[in-house]
Amino acid sequence: MQKVLITGANGFIGRHALCLLLARGYEVHAVSRRPPTMKLPGILWHECDLLRAGSGRALLGQIRPDSLLHLAWYAVPGSFWEARENVEWLRASLEMLAAFTDSGGRRLVAAGTCAEYDCSGGQCIEEITSLSPTTLYATSKHTLERVLHYWSRSTHLSSAWGRVFYLYGPHEHPSRLVASVVRSLLRGEPALCSAGTQVRDFLHVEDVAAAFVALLESEVEGAINIASGIPITVRTLLEQMAEQIGRPELLRLGGRDASREAPRIWASIQRLKDEVGWEARYDLSAGIAQTIAWWRGSLEVLPPPALCDMQP
Repeated sequence: MQKVLITGANGFIGRHALCLLLARGYEVHAVSRRPPTMKLPGILWHECDLLRAGSGRALLGQIRPDSLLHLAWYAVPGSFWEARENVEWLRASLEMLAAFTDSGGRRLVAAGTCAEYDCSGGQCIEEITSLSPTTLYATSKHTLERVLHYWSRSTHLSSAWGRVFYLYGPHEHPSRLVASVVRSLLRGEPALCSAGTQVRDFLHVEDVAAAFVALLESEVEGAINIASGIPITVRTLLEQMAEQIGRPELLRLGGRDASREAPRIWASIQRLKDEVGWEARYDLSAGIAQTIAWWRGSLEVLPPPALCDMQP
C-alpha cells in the first residue's frame, strides 16, 4: 500500500482530498497544526507545526511517504496577499522538499495560484502566458514552483504544480465571495458586492480536490491549471446564487469597490483534461445548489458574514 502525506489536511481543499485518497486505497497520513476537525476512519493524523524549523524534516523522516500532496499555506482572507507568513511558508516548503527527497519520496504535487500569471491577458495557458506575480503571496508561491522545477530536474523527483483559480463550496471561509453572499441571502440580509463585471473561472472545491488527486496519481510534470476553463462574469455567479435562494432583491451590485481587481482571468484546462484525464463533477448550477444546501444546514452555528472577499 502506498503512503501519501497531505499537508493542510484541515484546510478548504485538503479536507475534501482526504476521502478521495482513502477511496483510492492509500495509507493516508494527514498533517495539521491544529487538532483535526474531521476524524475519518483510516486517516493517520499528525499534529505538527511545519513552520517550526526542523519539524517537517522530522515528520517526513518518520513517515517516509511515497507521495506528498502539499496544500498547506497561509490563506486568511484580507491579509494573506502581503503577510510575512508567505515567506515563512516558502522556507518551510523548501525544507520539506529536500526532506521528502532525502526520505525516498517519489511524487510531489503542490498547490500554486492563478495570481502567478500576468492577469492582463484574459485566458491563462501554461508555458505560454507570461508569469508576473505582483504580491508577496503570489511571488512566494511562484518562487517555490521555480525551485521545485529545477530541483526535480536535478534529482529526478517526479513533481507537478497545480495552479488553482477561483473556488467555492462547503467549508469555505465565511468572508470569501460565494460564502459571504450565500450566507447573507439565506439570512435575509443585503449582500454587498461589486458590480460584477469581472470575468473569472470558478470551480467547486470537491472538483479542485479531485483534480489534485488525479494529478498526484498521474505522471504529468510541471504547472497545470486547476479550474473549470469556463469564463463567466461575477455578476452571473451572483445572480444565479440569488435566483436559487429566491432573494434576488437582496443583491447590492456596486456596493463594493473592485477597481483594483484584474478585469479578466480564466484558465485553459487542456492539459488537465487531456494529459491528467480529469473531468469536473459539478457544473456551475449544480455546484451552487450543493453549496447553498450545505450553508443552509450550517448557519445556526456560524457567526454573521463579513464583506465579500474574492481570492484564488
